[in-house]
Amino acid sequence: MNVKTRFRPSYLALAMLLGMGSAAHAAGTGIQEDDSQDVSNSSYFDTAPYLLGNWGGERTRLEQKGISFQFGWVNEAANNFTGGDRRTARNTGQLTFGSTIDLDKLWGWKGGTFQITITDRYGRNLNADAATGADQLVQEVYGRGQTWWLTQFWLEQAFFDGRLSIRLGRLPTGSDYGYGDCDFQNLTFCGSQAGNIVGSYWMNWPVSQWAARIKLKTTDKTYVQFAAYQVNPKYTDESWERHYAWRLNNPSGTQGALMPLEFGWTPTPNGLPGLYKLGIYYSNAGGSDLYLNQNYQPIAIDGGTALHRKGSYGGYLSFKQQITGTAGGEGTTLFMNIAKADRNTAQTDAQYSLGVQYKGIFDRPNDAVGFAVGATHNSSYYASYARLYNATHPGTHLIAGGGYEKVAELYYQWSPVAAIQIRPNLQYVADPGGSNENKNVFLFGLKTVVNF
Repeated sequence: MNVKTRFRPSYLALAMLLGMGSAAHAAGTGIQEDDSQDVSNSSYFDTAPYLLGNWGGERTRLEQKGISFQFGWVNEAANNFTGGDRRTARNTGQLTFGSTIDLDKLWGWKGGTFQITITDRYGRNLNADAATGADQLVQEVYGRGQTWWLTQFWLEQAFFDGRLSIRLGRLPTGSDYGYGDCDFQNLTFCGSQAGNIVGSYWMNWPVSQWAARIKLKTTDKTYVQFAAYQVNPKYTDESWERHYAWRLNNPSGTQGALMPLEFGWTPTPNGLPGLYKLGIYYSNAGGSDLYLNQNYQPIAIDGGTALHRKGSYGGYLSFKQQITGTAGGEGTTLFMNIAKADRNTAQTDAQYSLGVQYKGIFDRPNDAVGFAVGATHNSSYYASYARLYNATHPGTHLIAGGGYEKVAELYYQWSPVAAIQIRPNLQYVADPGGSNENKNVFLFGLKTVVNF
C-alpha cells in the first residue's frame, strides 16, 4: 500500500464524524496543488485545500485541461437553552458535488465556461421542532426541501477579453446577486439577504430556476449586471421537490420573471480587497396583498381572496472590506448588509446586519473569530391585518409581530487542517418573529465545513 492510501482513510473517517458539506458560496477555491508534495508530511494537510489531496497529481492535471471539481459537506447542529416550547437539539446538513469546465482549455472554445452542481440536503430544523417562532433559520443550511437538487446548470460565454459575459441555464439568484458569504450559522448573516425576506420569488441556493444574466465590467474595479429569473411556485412546492428538484426540466406554472439590476465596485484600499454592491429588483409576477381583498376591503373583516398586486420590488446595499492584515489572508474584515422589500406583499420586509471577522487568531493562519448583529423587520402592514383578525374572530389568535427580530452570533473557527473548518457558535434571538409574544432564544450551534 502506498503512502497516500494509508493517510486518506483516517482523514475521511474524521470528516464523517464532523459532518458533511461544502459551503455553497465557498465551493471551488481555484487553488492548484503541487503534485510533487508528499502527503506523508503532516504539513501537507496544513495547507492543502482538499482533504483527499491531489489524487496523485491527477486533480492538477485535470485542472490544467480545464476540468475542476467541488466536493464537500456542511453540517449544522443546534441546541436551544431557552426559547420555544421545549429544549431540544437538531442536526441538518448538505452534500455538494460540482464541476467547472473551462471550455477554452478543454475544446478551444474561447471564453466558454460550463458549471454543474448537485446538492443533497438532509436533517431536521430546530426552529420548527422547538417552535421558536423565529423568522430566520438558526441552521441556515436547512430549508427548501430535504432532497436532491440541481443547483447549477449553466453555460457562460465571455466576450472582449472577459469584459462582457452572458450566462444561461439553471441558476440560483443569490449566487450572483447580493451578499455571498456564509460563515455564520444564522441565516440573518448568510447569503443574499433579499432571498431571506422574499423567498417566494427570490431563490437562493440550493434552488435554481431558468435564467439569463448579462454582466459588463465597466472598469477594472466596477461592473453592472442585469438578469431575468423565472418565477414559478412549483420550485418551492414540497411534492414537486421530492420528485423533480434534481431534474433538468421546466415545470408548468411560470408566473413571471424576477429582474435584478446590480452595480458592483471592488476597491483595494491599502492593497486590501473590498466588495461593494448596490442592487434593485422587480418581479412582474406580483403577489398577494397582506391586508386587502380583491375588492380593496380588509380581508380580516370581509374575507374573500387577497388582492393580487401586479408587481413586487425591493433593493439592497452590501459591502465587505478587509481593513487590516494581508490581502485575502490574515486580518480583520468588516461587512454590512441592508435589504428592503415591498411592504404590500412581503411579510418580512427588511433585514439589516453588521459584522466583523478576524482570521489568523492566536497565530493560527486558518483559525478565525466572527461576531455579527442583525435584525429582520416583520411587516407592520401584516400586523394590522393580524390585529384586526384577532379583534373580529373571538377564540382565535394570530401573532401580530410588526417589530424586529434581533439576532447576535459569535463563532470561533478551529481549522485543524486547511480543508476542515469547525465553528462552534452562540446565538441569541430576541423577539423571534418580531413579537414579544415569543420567548427569546439562546442556543449553542456547531457548523462544520469539509472540502474534499
